[in-house]
Amino acid sequence: MEHLSGFAPLAERYSGFVLDLWGVIHDGVNAFPHSVETLRRLRAAGKRTLLLSNVPRPNQAVQAMMRRMGIEDSLYTGILTSGEAVRRALRTPPDLWWAELGTHVFHLGPERDRPVLEGLPLAVVETPAEADFVLNTGPDDHRNPSDMAEFEPTLVECARHRLKMICANPDLEVIRGGVRVLCAGALAVRYQELGGDVRSLGKPDPAIYQPVLEQLGLPPQDVLAVGDSLRTDIAGAVGVDLAACWVLDGIHGAELKNGAGIFDTARAERAAREAGVTPIATVPRFVW
Repeated sequence: MEHLSGFAPLAERYSGFVLDLWGVIHDGVNAFPHSVETLRRLRAAGKRTLLLSNVPRPNQAVQAMMRRMGIEDSLYTGILTSGEAVRRALRTPPDLWWAELGTHVFHLGPERDRPVLEGLPLAVVETPAEADFVLNTGPDDHRNPSDMAEFEPTLVECARHRLKMICANPDLEVIRGGVRVLCAGALAVRYQELGGDVRSLGKPDPAIYQPVLEQLGLPPQDVLAVGDSLRTDIAGAVGVDLAACWVLDGIHGAELKNGAGIFDTARAERAAREAGVTPIATVPRFVW
């Protein structure tokens, strides 16, 4: 495992890149200037970049958000979100589990995630008792997003009605504007503990990488995945035999720094071993 100060050496070795968004390109509120500059340099070098995110919103909604942050569409080759993957699966069910979901959906999540359902032949209902299944996009805006106990009654009620759950964001937590909050994946884990039936779409599921590689149009050995989460970004890439670069200053950042606030590479290597993954390199940030 190499420990690099910047991304430039890796940019020379690969033709295409699968890039995480949250924690690598932006923090959910603001773009990282150094990451935007790295995207510019990759574009100038003729590299292909695919943004792969576990955000539970369709591609277009996420692109609009990024434009407001100053991340232009021209800076990357393509994008695929877990929300887009969920939309596609609801429109064209890939197997019997999806085909038998029903048409009445209870949405557990904030209003801003509703575009996942727009234009689909589904009726959004107000309570689990009225629903055929539940779409989990994460904590809503009416409860503390850092406290699992706030969502326990809703999860228990969904389990009581034996609702299948779609998890549109397998992440357990994320840092939004400097604050650590729960994601849909954490709610899904709790739902499974309650006996619930869950399907998740997004990293680290190998299925999410097939359309990504098709869109990049490159052999896997020419592609490098970049992300800040060992559980999703790095494990997902390793699971489909893609080389991976771990960005340290993300979801694991606080635990990897020493007393002087500097990243401890020995801690990073130990954390990767404990997670059972081996990124080929680390960088402190997605900086050139």
